[in-house]
Amino acid sequence: MAALSPAPMSAPLAQAARQHWLAWAVLFAALAVLYVPTLRDLFQGPWSTDANAHGPIVLVVSMWFLIHKSRQLATDPTLLLRPSPLAGWLVLLFGALCYAVGRSQALISLEVGSLVPVMLGSVLLLFGSTVARRLWFAFFFMLFMVPLPGSVVDTVTAPMKMLVSIGAEWVLHTAGYPVARSGVVLNVGQYQLLVADACAGLNSLFTLEALGLLYMNVMRHSSVVRNVVLALLIVPISFAANVIRVVVLALVTYHFGDAAGQGFLHDFSGMVLFLSALMLIIGLDSVLRFGVSSAPGAQAGHAGVNA
Repeated sequence: MAALSPAPMSAPLAQAARQHWLAWAVLFAALAVLYVPTLRDLFQGPWSTDANAHGPIVLVVSMWFLIHKSRQLATDPTLLLRPSPLAGWLVLLFGALCYAVGRSQALISLEVGSLVPVMLGSVLLLFGSTVARRLWFAFFFMLFMVPLPGSVVDTVTAPMKMLVSIGAEWVLHTAGYPVARSGVVLNVGQYQLLVADACAGLNSLFTLEALGLLYMNVMRHSSVVRNVVLALLIVPISFAANVIRVVVLALVTYHFGDAAGQGFLHDFSGMVLFLSALMLIIGLDSVLRFGVSSAPGAQAGHAGVNA
């Protein structure tokens, strides 16, 4: 029997796909020209610091999601492209206003944040609300690349550093290490460690929130309860990951000296933070999977699907 070849794409659908990709190409080209100076300022400023080093990663992941999702939408024969000019122009003009004010007044958060409404308004103009809804995660995820205002960071970071310092002190004391704390300063043996903003600040929490949401989007669990509980647990997971980061830094310093601790802080502490958070997310997700699967009615629900 001859192998069945995939059905050729119909002429209207092929033309719609070409128009789809042409529109995306024009959109990305226009955004690249408009935001090149902004990206240059970001790489020379906030994104060059430890606190906002996740910004480029968030941007790349968002662009990848847009391209990946667009490839699916371009071959969807059931998708009707119905541009929404009124909503599109309103959102686009709002984004352009934010960009103009942010660029002229050196408000980097407003300037970078304007990319979200500018892209959303452009998608509404070119493709309509149906496509915009399909791409909602990319627009939401982009918010995590926006550098937060210093006043907000300072206000929220102070109590977070204190809580992380208390948590790290408790872990080290429970493990039998000679540790004392004064505010956000830990004394471990002969060494004194300051819990800095990068180790337990709002930007760190922001980064881990982005990691958790990306994990949830990739896994795409069908259980609403599981998704909601996992989303709520991202905050305590972020706190625990920061405590692990500080504890590991303290142990490296205590056993190998101050030079080793400083080298670890600059080279590997960020990796420890991400790996700790990812392992905690996966572990709790596994626990939630067991809880959801063993909940009353779960077996019946799966049986109904299989039938």
